Amino acid sequence: MNRRRFLATLPALAGAATAACGYSLAGRGSFLPSYIQTIGIPQFTNLTTVYELEQVFTQKVRTEFINRGKYKVLPEATGVDGLLVGEIMTLQLAPASFTDQQQASRYTFTITAKIEFRDMKTNTVLWDNPQWIFRDEYEAGSATDALDVNAFLSQEAGALERVGEEFAKSVVSAILEAF
Repeated sequence: MNRRRFLATLPALAGAATAACGYSLAGRGSFLPSYIQTIGIPQFTNLTTVYELEQVFTQKVRTEFINRGKYKVLPEATGVDGLLVGEIMTLQLAPASFTDQQQASRYTFTITAKIEFRDMKTNTVLWDNPQWIFRDEYEAGSATDALDVNAFLSQEAGALERVGEEFAKSVVSAILEAF
């Protein structure tokens, strides 16, 4: 009888233990203090030769914070609870796969950035990474042999937008989940 009672309560115990562990759905939790409601995200600095890279990446990061639904995002650094500043240091492009004609058909983007998130109430850095490295692959619409980032992006109009979105998701997730 005791064994049956134990087996009957086992699922409830397992559920309670899991709930107490602090697990939550990815992308739903937040490491930030609850008083941070307004986040300032001024234009990122662009140290690369890629035209308007900072505009695209900054806007994608702003949009990603807005999509999380909890924060008001402003483009300025003053009058905010939290401040996110970014500096895009490098953007490199390398072929990842080739066609039968030995032309690149898939590329790997590697972006190096300096990212800092500051609590403006306490004037402390909550999260930073001076060498944030983000990699993503992009399937070229047509086979090309361009290794120049600017030439590639002029041929593949959607590449910068898509890479910017993935970059933004990774940065915002890292900040909110404190990775």
